[in-house]
Amino acid sequence: MTTRVYLVRHGSTVLAEDRFAGQTDAPLSDVGRAQARTLARRLAAEPIDAFYASPLSRALETARLVGEPHGQDVVARAELREISHGHWEEKTRREVESLYPEEYARWESDPFSFAPAGGESGLAATARALPALLEIVASHPDGKVLVVSHKATIRLLVCALMGVDARGYRERFDCRPACLNVLDFGDASHARLMLFNDTSHERSLEAATVLETRAGTE
Repeated sequence: MTTRVYLVRHGSTVLAEDRFAGQTDAPLSDVGRAQARTLARRLAAEPIDAFYASPLSRALETARLVGEPHGQDVVARAELREISHGHWEEKTRREVESLYPEEYARWESDPFSFAPAGGESGLAATARALPALLEIVASHPDGKVLVVSHKATIRLLVCALMGVDARGYRERFDCRPACLNVLDFGDASHARLMLFNDTSHERSLEAATVLETRAGTE
């Protein structure tokens, strides 16, 4: 069995990247929608059997946009949602550091086992997301599936699957908006990372933006 998982982060949202927005349901921005459509063009010729996403609107819309060329419905899986930041939600990093200095210091030291009040640790997020991903893989032997999730959740999943110490997931891995990650599973528990944090599809978007800017100044 070889199952390929296209593991995608949602596109850019209306909230700035420096705000904690794990469970905050921030919608995609126009830029985020353009990123998703560009990725859709990249994957349009791939025979993708099923589309899954976190139930947060930014992930669901990204999956629907990427799935449009395939005419497939998107299945929402709550386990794929982003890590919850509790009472840090919607605050900037600077605000959190000022308001909750002890919590912030502990989180900076070990974001895998520590969680702010009302939030989740990286361990807790992995414990819900990893079984869901492996269940999806087992449901599609020798198939191809697309899964849209979130920055922290994706990095935690990759750490778990690659046997990397997840205490350093924030420093060791980046995950840009609408990036493509590819995992090949020889079975439901053994994965090979084929591609990570790839946004080469955005070159066409950047080129179109440059052309539009030039046209507007002529």
